[in-house]
Amino acid sequence: MEFESHMTTTVALAHAPMATRRRWRRPKLTPYLFIAPALLWYLMFLVYPMYQSLVISLMDWDGLSTNIKFIGLENYRTIFFADEIARRAVWNNILWTLGSILIPTSIGLLLAVSLDRKLRGRTLLRAIFYGPAILPLVSVGMIWGWMYNPQFGFVNYALKAIGLGFLARGWLSVFETALPATFVTAVWGGVGFSMVIYLAALQAIPAEQYEAAKIDGANGRRLFFSITFPWLREASVIVFSLAVINSFKTFDLIYTMTYGGPGRVTQVLGTWMYFNAFQYYHAGYGAALAWVIAMISLVVAIPYIQRMARS
Repeated sequence: MEFESHMTTTVALAHAPMATRRRWRRPKLTPYLFIAPALLWYLMFLVYPMYQSLVISLMDWDGLSTNIKFIGLENYRTIFFADEIARRAVWNNILWTLGSILIPTSIGLLLAVSLDRKLRGRTLLRAIFYGPAILPLVSVGMIWGWMYNPQFGFVNYALKAIGLGFLARGWLSVFETALPATFVTAVWGGVGFSMVIYLAALQAIPAEQYEAAKIDGANGRRLFFSITFPWLREASVIVFSLAVINSFKTFDLIYTMTYGGPGRVTQVLGTWMYFNAFQYYHAGYGAALAWVIAMISLVVAIPYIQRMARS
């Protein structure tokens, strides 16, 4: 039967008009024609610049002159074994990443669970908590820079008003507090995103599961760990993966609030890459730092994409 059906189709196509046969073949090429403009744009403005930056990372070049020297992996060796500031930047990025995984995501989950209930004014509360996430990070950094000002900043003023004036200080100019103070700003700006992702996941949980569990006598804690938490696994993959990727791309807040200081203690890979490439005219070294950021982000992004593709 299968052979007869194939022969019938072949004979029909052989006797069909030429236009019909062309229409039958056209879908094989059509998908590629649709993706061609986007693919061309992608190759020209993403793949080619990435290739060029990879080549530059293997050179000793100031970014302006024609004096270019191939040095292989020397820039990468310097990053990990010879540049103390680069090692500090990597360590700061690691600390920033750990903090971003634990603090904003936990607060975002707590807010999502609280605002998923039927509360009066919950829509307004959601907007208030999500509001900082839509602000440009440069604006957020400038606002909090003023708040941390040792003379007229709100933070020191509030501490003095509640009798904790002994804690007032120049938060962004003290070695021990500069990075934590900047991270607090990142938490304030990033909690809303985690909240929205978890809130969307919570609203997708079937209400029947909670009702059945309550009939069986499950309390609030049991409901959370047996029903809510397992349903949030995919959302957690999104939140954690993006937290790691964004942590290693951190630039805006550090640049606007501390400029990598005081004494380079708040340098991260993004700012150190910028300083080397555009201020110190070490284009090759800056490109190598950029590729270190890219590789770390890819290590996290690839499992994230694979997990989301299976879901």
